[in-house]
Amino acid sequence: MKNKKELGTWLKDMDLAHPLLIAGPCSAETQAQVLNIAHQLKDTDTTVLRAGIWKPRTRPGNFEGVGAVGLKWLQRAKEETGLLTSTEVANANHVDLALAHDVDILWIGARTTVSPFIVQEIAEALKGTDKIVLIKNPVNPDLSLWLGAVERFYEAGMKNLGVVHRGFSSYEKHTYRNNPEWQIPIDLQNRFPDLPLILDPSHIAGRRDLIFDLCQTALDLNYDGVMVETHHDPNNAWSDAQQQITPDTLKQMTVDLRIRVQEGDALEYKNKLNTLRTKIDVLDHQLVETLGKRMSIADEIGGLKKSNNVAILQTKRWNNVLNKMIVEGEEYKLSEDFILKIYKAIHQESIDHQNKVVTKK
Repeated sequence: MKNKKELGTWLKDMDLAHPLLIAGPCSAETQAQVLNIAHQLKDTDTTVLRAGIWKPRTRPGNFEGVGAVGLKWLQRAKEETGLLTSTEVANANHVDLALAHDVDILWIGARTTVSPFIVQEIAEALKGTDKIVLIKNPVNPDLSLWLGAVERFYEAGMKNLGVVHRGFSSYEKHTYRNNPEWQIPIDLQNRFPDLPLILDPSHIAGRRDLIFDLCQTALDLNYDGVMVETHHDPNNAWSDAQQQITPDTLKQMTVDLRIRVQEGDALEYKNKLNTLRTKIDVLDHQLVETLGKRMSIADEIGGLKKSNNVAILQTKRWNNVLNKMIVEGEEYKLSEDFILKIYKAIHQESIDHQNKVVTKK
């Protein structure tokens, strides 16, 4: 990907006065539903109408989409409202049907991104077209796999590309349905700053009450847009009801979100400073979360030592850890003095945790 700057021209060509807004239902359910939502979105900042036509569900038995007939509904919505249209494609047949119904933007789902075979099949099916293709991050946190999917489309001649951050699955319980792992899209953005980056807050949140804050974080991190699942009657949606919002809520959200302007030297400085500070905020949150997990393990060690009548302080183990961290710290340009201060504090907190467990009756 030598000419990365050309990847973002499709978004610049839209000449939007605000970040790109893609909105619409998780699933196309009926023609009336699609048209109803489309006409409500026409009066918002929405540029692109999204709707799932084929819905790959984690387990069978759930609603898996209406199929190709839904493409006709999208086509009619486009004719009536002027909105661009978008849907997910998961194989070459989906691509052919979407092209036949003049879908403007195709997105590659998280389950598809994990398979280089399927990604290559879709890329081959799109050769010779100028369609916009958005690639969602893979289910698991793997930056190389995400970039690999982008590169396959690029090598197939697709230049109108972008990526969608929809969070990552985890066995651990989090506030979110899918853990954001903000550092991964930040790393991607640092490598390819001209590749449009779009947030999918609906799939990260899993709950509508978290969507606004996620969108604000994305804008503070200089994302190029958001893809928000929007339904005229979210509670009765046929799929992912809890993570969809109404068009009215979406409209108010676009009013309340703080969008940084990109003009003037002072403003440019403030924008860059805000972006960097937001990145630090994300990392600080991850640091505290990691320290919390470390102390939870220290609690388990305390219980193990108590049941085996072993002393809390193990000097040899502590010295090994400290020496190892000093060496690793050097690789990240962290001074020995800094590492000593940090790890002595961590070690003391760990001892305090273990002591509470050992002395607890």
